[in-house]
Amino acid sequence: MNDYKLLIDGQLVSGADSINVINPANEQVLARCPVADESQLNDTVIAAQRAFETWRKKSFAERGDLVRKLTTALEARSEEFATLLTQEQGKPLAQARDEVLFAQIFANFFAGETIESEVLSEDDNQRIEIHRQPLGVVAGICPWNFPLLITLYKIAPAIMAGNTVIIKPAPTTPLSSLLLGEMIADIFPPGVINILCDNNNLGPAISAHPGIAKISFTGSTPTGKRIMASAASTLKRLTLELGGNDAAIVLDDVDPKEVAAGIFGAAFLNSGQVCIALKRLYVPDSIYDSLCDEIAKLANAATVGNGMEEGVDFGPVQNRMQFEKVSQYIDDARANGKIIAGGNIPDEPGFCIPLTVVRDIKDGTAVVDEEPFGPILPIIRYSDLDEVIARANNSDLGLGGSVWSSNIERASAVAARIDAGTVWINQHCAFGPNIPFAPAKESGLGVEWGKEGFHEFTAMKVVNISKAYGMPVH
Repeated sequence: MNDYKLLIDGQLVSGADSINVINPANEQVLARCPVADESQLNDTVIAAQRAFETWRKKSFAERGDLVRKLTTALEARSEEFATLLTQEQGKPLAQARDEVLFAQIFANFFAGETIESEVLSEDDNQRIEIHRQPLGVVAGICPWNFPLLITLYKIAPAIMAGNTVIIKPAPTTPLSSLLLGEMIADIFPPGVINILCDNNNLGPAISAHPGIAKISFTGSTPTGKRIMASAASTLKRLTLELGGNDAAIVLDDVDPKEVAAGIFGAAFLNSGQVCIALKRLYVPDSIYDSLCDEIAKLANAATVGNGMEEGVDFGPVQNRMQFEKVSQYIDDARANGKIIAGGNIPDEPGFCIPLTVVRDIKDGTAVVDEEPFGPILPIIRYSDLDEVIARANNSDLGLGGSVWSSNIERASAVAARIDAGTVWINQHCAFGPNIPFAPAKESGLGVEWGKEGFHEFTAMKVVNISKAYGMPVH
């Protein structure tokens, strides 16, 4: 069993305490994880502040070279990371390999990015310049669904913009981040990137810490609201990527056999544990039965189990709390609709839940109105397009949505009416480091990825120059 360490000021150190990390496929202890206390947090902030004064002066090329050294080191140990991801998070090994690859892609994208100053206006009397400066110490608080990918896509833009970083992984999936920390310690100057684990107890101290300039958080909406309230005392900059209950509207011109696989994949990716997964499916009367049958057929054919085993298509839910939550949503689905795939949870160790599809269910039930964040898809019937658009928009959340149609113009007209930060047509959950990801409503605040997401790690500074030296400007 690996002796995992925290990364503080370039040193691999023990925590003030330690906790068990559980393999969700069998509930066995995978490793012990060190956890920090507030004293170690304070030491880390001081180290990151000290490192910031030197790091901010590095060129984009110098920063990018180190990021690429890290991704090269990650690539060399990709199978080790993929295996660890499967063991701590649960996803099948092939999907864990994809996560390691996407982590490299995201980090390498930002390694090549720069921010140039621009001239807003200039005439004989005046020149106005816009500059962007790093903020200082950035805290990245990461969830358990894509622990390595999200850790790296928070680190890369933050440090490329000239900030230093403190990463706090989820307590149930800290190991891939700690393993990454071992490589960071050999590549980056002390204090530039720090990794602290906790037992869900350091969040308030991080949010309120006066030495932290920004928090980038990915997680639930209730937790995001608590972070925002706590950060208000210091007016920290915030990027909050929170919950989603993404609706998909299928139009009556599709062939159910043609769209079923795409819808199925978008709903059950990572066993439904994706913020932008397809979570509510609205289908018109004319094709309702046939599309329900096609999706149920795919779900019933899928194998759910230990991600390290051959032939497993989907892994377990990541932790016991989420397992119990999803189990309650399945009970709600059974009480208010007709389960046509899955629904029967095996009585054995591990958090495996069969892919569950429920039909003949309506808005107003928990499994439709709330975000289960697990392998369950409600399929809701509709008759009127205007009405179903209003129903899809009737949510406090607005992360994403999709429209499925054989007519792109018709689908685009519907997409324009959906209240979400991203709307896909004939796909769902498609993303990339170059594409801005902006939430709507209570799904978050700020932007991730793309130029806009990169700028979120900077502060704008306006330099207003008078060319008439010594003379008043009127």
